[in-house]
Amino acid sequence: MSRCRLAALLLLLSASAAQAGEPPAQWLVTTDLWGNPAYQLLTLPDQQGPLQGRFDGDALQGTREGDALAFVVTGSDGATYRFHGTQAGATLRGTADYPDTNASERRVTHPFSARRLPDRPGGGPRQHDFVPTSYANEFSPHRAPVLTVWPGDSVRTTTLDSGGVDAQGQTRALFGNPQTGPFFVMDAEPGDVLAIHIKRLRLNRDYADSLDSIVGRAQTPALAAKATALDKPVRWTLDRQRGRARPEAATGKLKDFWVPVRPMLGGLAVAPGFGNAPISTGDTGRFGGNMDFNEIREGATVYLPVSQPGALLYLGDAHALQGDGETSQYALETSMDVEFSVDVIKSRAQSAPRVESATQVMVLGQAGSLDDALRAATAGMAQWLEQDYGLSLSETAQVLGSSVSFVVANLAGRSVGVAAKLDKALLRQVERAPGSTPGARP
Repeated sequence: MSRCRLAALLLLLSASAAQAGEPPAQWLVTTDLWGNPAYQLLTLPDQQGPLQGRFDGDALQGTREGDALAFVVTGSDGATYRFHGTQAGATLRGTADYPDTNASERRVTHPFSARRLPDRPGGGPRQHDFVPTSYANEFSPHRAPVLTVWPGDSVRTTTLDSGGVDAQGQTRALFGNPQTGPFFVMDAEPGDVLAIHIKRLRLNRDYADSLDSIVGRAQTPALAAKATALDKPVRWTLDRQRGRARPEAATGKLKDFWVPVRPMLGGLAVAPGFGNAPISTGDTGRFGGNMDFNEIREGATVYLPVSQPGALLYLGDAHALQGDGETSQYALETSMDVEFSVDVIKSRAQSAPRVESATQVMVLGQAGSLDDALRAATAGMAQWLEQDYGLSLSETAQVLGSSVSFVVANLAGRSVGVAAKLDKALLRQVERAPGSTPGARP
């Protein structure tokens, strides 16, 4: 078959596919900006000839001739970005012509590459079973996704403990809260919110490790003087059948001390946005992180603002039990079997991590001091009440003043956490704002 006839056939097939309503292909583009990778989504139809699509949310116009592809993107600021590339199967490579970041009248050429994202399988939401083979000690946008999932999908997987030890007692990763992931969530884009539904948390071994410590932030000078002999490891026995735990070698007053377990995830995060370095799995931020908030447990939904295409979800640092603040520096650190599902809330402003349980809505403020964390939690709850209930600031002040509760979520990290909580039963008395998107669902 001649090249002309082949090109004509391809054009005909592409036109037929477009007429049949086939969705355009999605690509994850990596542009090298002077050694700094920027990740953006590209949507293009699989057809020859003129093209229309979107790049990082902006409209594009272009053409495809054989394997050669060219398109121009007009940004929201009116700037133009020109791409020329060659497709080889599920990959694209070429150059991007951008305005100079310091002089818009000049142009700079950057290399780019792209990988085609998979099409969604038919049959509705799916259940994925994922067995980790490696773990992350950073919340990074640069780590390759371990699995691609779609909104509505569920994942069953496992986590290590904070020291990198698995359910069989084997060290599988470096200490420091190693995470499972990241999971690439289709349709999640910067400016969206990822909803993570914690469907199931189960202990998968019979012990946990902790310390007989009291964090420095919780000590007075007098208590610190008496605490010099602390910081010794304490192993806890986990009675999984009865759902309780006790210090393994306890004698004296604690020899009959048992506490009910309440499994939770200390680590849950999405990747930070462009311009941010990968963040240690011991740290926190607007993206989530090592939140160590004991309400992130089975049945809860956690809402995190998305800053990268696909969100890139990480989870780990499971605790069998933790008191408010994680005052012993380590909670009852253990490995865990985890099941979760994801949804994407489009174009949703959110200043801080949100958590929803069956009975409460909660906002987690995280900062370098308790004062700043309290401010962040209060501002985040005010934002939520305005978005979903249309409350004025005066009305919000009245709700908070009469009904909010604050708890110290985390004292053990470089940042501290304070959570603002409201009972959903009270919010049922408040009419929802017209057009509000899912969030609090009392």
